[in-house]
Formats: sequence, C-alpha cells, structure tokens
Amino acid sequence: MSDSASITRDEVAHLARLARLALDDDEINRFGPQLDVILGAVSRISELDTADVPPTSHALPMTNVTRPDEVRPGLTQSQALAMAPAAEDGRFRVPRILGEEA
Repeated sequence: MSDSASITRDEVAHLARLARLALDDDEINRFGPQLDVILGAVSRISELDTADVPPTSHALPMTNVTRPDEVRPGLTQSQALAMAPAAEDGRFRVPRILGEEA
C-alpha cells in the first residue's frame, strides 16, 4: 500500500480477515476506493512540519474538576439491606444466573 498505488482487492480482503470481517465481493470493491481516500488523507498529514508542535493528548488544556476524596460515614449492613427485596445471611439475595451452583 504505497502513496501512489491504489489498494488492491487482495489487500482489502487481507485487512478484512485481520479485522475478522466477512466481506462479500461488492463490499471489497466498494471499500478499496474508500480506503484509498483515507490513506491519502493520512499521507497528507505526514507532510506537515510539526517540529515546533508539542505533543498533546487534547486540543485544549484540561483541568480535573472533581473534588478530593473524603471519608464519610456510609450505611450500616442492616441499613443497606433494609430496603432490599430479599436478603439472606447478611447479603443481598439475587436470582441465580447461568445455572451456576451456589
């Protein structure tokens, strides 16, 4: 897959296999030109002079707006279980799933 050559049907099929996609012939024919456009756009970006651009994770500066963690009293076990539809041995009782044994 070079800059000047079009992506081949075999390359599209290979990429589909790598991505675990089942593509029919019409999809392979349609996606080849679309991948060419994408690869062309990526190659144009690589032509930019980014020597003076610092690496960033976001386009705008971000600050953490969460509050610091603080310990606060929570519910006791009996308070937490008081409104439960079912409780057993100090725990929430829930329906068994997936046929698992207790």
